[in-house]
Amino acid sequence: MATLEFLQAKIKKLEQQAEALVTKQASGVIEKIRELMAEHGLTTADIKAHERSKGRLGKTGTAATSKKSVVAFKYRDPKSGATWSGRGRAPLWIAGAKNRDKFLVDSGAAIVKSASAGKAKVTAKKASKTVGARSGKGQPKGPQPALYRDPKSGATWSGRGRAPGWIAGATDRKKYLIG
Repeated sequence: MATLEFLQAKIKKLEQQAEALVTKQASGVIEKIRELMAEHGLTTADIKAHERSKGRLGKTGTAATSKKSVVAFKYRDPKSGATWSGRGRAPLWIAGAKNRDKFLVDSGAAIVKSASAGKAKVTAKKASKTVGARSGKGQPKGPQPALYRDPKSGATWSGRGRAPGWIAGATDRKKYLIG
């Protein structure tokens, strides 16, 4: 049976062999990098300049992790309690308001927690999916009331999309208007 000293000596020898292998592999990789740099005419200054332009940190070459700044909210929806910082696209509950003063929160407002910010986003997303909500162009979504009617067939058209054949060739569409 092997003694403790014998096993410790063997472990030490194996660790030295592992270190030797790592340095041998590293030197091979460094040599490949030097060959590639010489082939493409690059210097270490070029690499450092590239790291700075990409926003990288230190020797590791990992990208800088930017923490999202927590912003104090300025507006609160009195009905749902959802908040908005005033940055980015306005949520639906305040987007249509001409005067946003009634949604303003006093200057000593608390800082938005991640849970309440997520809640505000969820309520804004749910509200935008309802029928009659407006898309980015100001057009109402969903089915629209008919604006034109064909007197012969009774077919109707809302005025959106491609014109049907019974009105497409008409020079004056006023005779097809409803009401």
